Amino acid sequence: MTILFDLDGTLIDSTEAILESFDVSLSMFGEVLPDEASIKAEIGYPLDVMFRTLGVSEERVWDHVAAYKQHYRKISCEKTVLLPNALEAVTLAREHATLGIVTTKTAEYSREMLEYMGIMHHFDVLIGREDVTHPKPHPEPVLKAISKLKADRNRCWLIGDTPMDICAAKAADIQSVAVTCGYADEKKLSEYTSSLASNALEAVKFIVVS
Repeated sequence: MTILFDLDGTLIDSTEAILESFDVSLSMFGEVLPDEASIKAEIGYPLDVMFRTLGVSEERVWDHVAAYKQHYRKISCEKTVLLPNALEAVTLAREHATLGIVTTKTAEYSREMLEYMGIMHHFDVLIGREDVTHPKPHPEPVLKAISKLKADRNRCWLIGDTPMDICAAKAADIQSVAVTCGYADEKKLSEYTSSLASNALEAVKFIVVS
């Protein structure tokens, strides 16, 4: 069996680091700062998409992305925490499956952060934004993880907290569980799947007995 995890809202809470990095980047270029709810609503999308949605002009998007990443890397470890039950979820999953990470975050920074948290060794692959041409909800990140793991797609699951995760899993023809501990509420997630869990640990428990 293979279990793939999303990061933000699924295993980790990096909201503080994300909001601060957007604040720094937007302020640097004199942009109007959106409210926190507007930024949180976009978490899970690639950074360039987030900045465009928040009103940054096309010619300045990548300048903002660079400024964001520069600050985020400095603070991400100290201002990111594991979500409740995340460690238990990963530990239990590792007993039953090969594990991977599929995220729209930068893989290099994600790996550093998970090593800092002491859990990277549980995962055999980490696919980040720079590893693919098309991020979630496109199936490419999921399919790339499956390929690297030489996994059986019929015995592969993805756990995530946004419709993008669920759509990526469906497009890759694997099963999924949506967790309600992240950035999309239960009502929104139920439009995409009937497999819902309150957190990653409950999702893993569901997968193990399925």
